[in-house]
Amino acid sequence: MQHKNSGKEENSSNFLSAIHLLKPGIRIKRWVILWILGISLFSAGIGYFTNKIDIANSFNFLPWHTEGAILLFLGCAVIGASFLGLYKTISQLIVGNPTLGDIGDTLYTNLSREKGPDVVVIGGGTGMSVLLKGLKQHTDNLTAIIGVADDGGSSGRLRRELGVIPPGDFRNCIVAMSDEESLLPELFQYRFTEGEGLKGHSFGNLFIVAMSHVTDSFQSALSESSRVLAVRGKITPATTANLNLSARMKNGKMIKGESNITAEKGTVERLFINPPFAKAYGPSEESILKADVVIMGPGSLYTSILPNLMVPGIRDALLNTSALKIYVCNVATEIGETQHFSIEDHVEALIKHTDENILDYVIANNNIVDIGDRFMGSSVPISDQIIRGVLVEYADLLDVNHPVRHDSNKLTKSILKISNRWKH
Repeated sequence: MQHKNSGKEENSSNFLSAIHLLKPGIRIKRWVILWILGISLFSAGIGYFTNKIDIANSFNFLPWHTEGAILLFLGCAVIGASFLGLYKTISQLIVGNPTLGDIGDTLYTNLSREKGPDVVVIGGGTGMSVLLKGLKQHTDNLTAIIGVADDGGSSGRLRRELGVIPPGDFRNCIVAMSDEESLLPELFQYRFTEGEGLKGHSFGNLFIVAMSHVTDSFQSALSESSRVLAVRGKITPATTANLNLSARMKNGKMIKGESNITAEKGTVERLFINPPFAKAYGPSEESILKADVVIMGPGSLYTSILPNLMVPGIRDALLNTSALKIYVCNVATEIGETQHFSIEDHVEALIKHTDENILDYVIANNNIVDIGDRFMGSSVPISDQIIRGVLVEYADLLDVNHPVRHDSNKLTKSILKISNRWKH
């Protein structure tokens, strides 16, 4: 990080050096290699005619002048193709960036993201989308692992009627991680307000479900949808099992169904997943094991975060990874799930349902705003940096325009700060 500014200045003043430093992810290096190949073919062709290289008698397939002409033609064609490919690649950076300095900055940013940390985010809902919008500005090595227990709204209807994995949280993450600047992200979020059978459904949900039927795979549908919206990173389910939630409330009542748990507006004593030994999705496990940082949350504790962590394979991957494991505590409590919870209560619930070694760090907001029943309190002094053996990082994380949400940039900055400190 210390060399960021100096590197930026070099790339801004020297366009060619920026191209040289760029990794194949932006497809420049391949065109440079193709150009070198074209020059080599063209030079060999010239050699036939100038007799400066002794290859005229090396082949007996065609007359020497014919072979030389073919090499000259191939060399020109390859050089032309390399310039065309290079132009198409660079042109997307030039649009809206008329100055050489701006182009250099764009190239530098892309290079930085290519080399960014390998980050896995686990959860679902609006909170996760907010975080992903910030993280995608700093790394291309981003994986979102999404829960599949949603049974309400459009996702619930599609799940019940078509037997598919609920697509809603996946849709939100696709849009959050998208680099697409057209109307496509807005179209994906469009929700029908009328029409028999259509009312209440979002276009993106229907698109993902239709794609899953075309490709015969929900994960292939996610990959194709991600390609359409130029998603930076990967999106995977925690499990492909037909996962359902139930909860025992503090009054002893058993509630079945994710949406019903929240609607009960009680206090959860114990959460259960069914099937209890749901098999984790393999690529999700692998992403956790090779990650540099794993982030749990923000999001609904009992219906978005814990259902993922309670999948045995996901829990075991978290216990075996060498990654830094961070829980992002919500900036506001949630009626129906965590009303009156302190930061310590959140940590206790996570450990109770998983393992005492599930976390390394907690990030918590210290910009307390009283918004009625939904402000986040703390049962420990704000200066206390440890809860149940877990380190706590306090920071102003509040979105001033939406006091119940995190500010994407503030939260990302706090995570990167902890990550850099952890590495050293």
